Amino acid sequence: MSSTSFKLFGQQKPLDELLGRGKVADIALWRNKRLSASILLAITVVWILFEVVEYHFLTLLCHTSIAAMLFVFIWSNGAALLDLPPPRIPEIILSEKVYKDAVISLHRRLRWFIFKLHEIACGKDLKLFLKTVGLLWVLAVLGSSTTSLTLIYLVTVCFLTLPALYEQYEHEIDHLAIRGKHDLKRLFSSVDAKVLNKIPRGPVKEKKHN
Repeated sequence: MSSTSFKLFGQQKPLDELLGRGKVADIALWRNKRLSASILLAITVVWILFEVVEYHFLTLLCHTSIAAMLFVFIWSNGAALLDLPPPRIPEIILSEKVYKDAVISLHRRLRWFIFKLHEIACGKDLKLFLKTVGLLWVLAVLGSSTTSLTLIYLVTVCFLTLPALYEQYEHEIDHLAIRGKHDLKRLFSSVDAKVLNKIPRGPVKEKKHN
């Protein structure tokens, strides 16, 4: 059985099309390596600061503000002595358009998520409904055994690594998935033959016909 006749999770479309063919797909598949690496590095630094070093958010915010103020103070006074232009706040930070675009993008994604959740909850596709309930239950169990930040970090790391690895080693992973599927079928058949079929069952009573 060739790996071309089987696709992991039954997907037959290209991976970037499944991810939406947009910025999200580009980030997940490392089309823009600098941006993907920056996001992975940033989320790793945040996780280390809050989970490993056990920094508090307010403490980190104050320390960052102090460092930024010292940097601007030194730059401003040094610029006056060295005849250099004083530091200016980048226009992108104060740009109203950037904030509007961010809010519109967040609203669009939240609306799409609620619409999809409502569509699944209507029960038109029973398999998808059961898969979604199972996934939410697994996330609830994971959330009770770990912190929310660690869970978000793990999901982000998986999102930034697994799709790219699957795209690069697609045939090898599909081949392993085929073998795993056959091994599971063989295991279930063996359990059924050696255990389940040996469970004693009561005699089937025949109906008496007058």
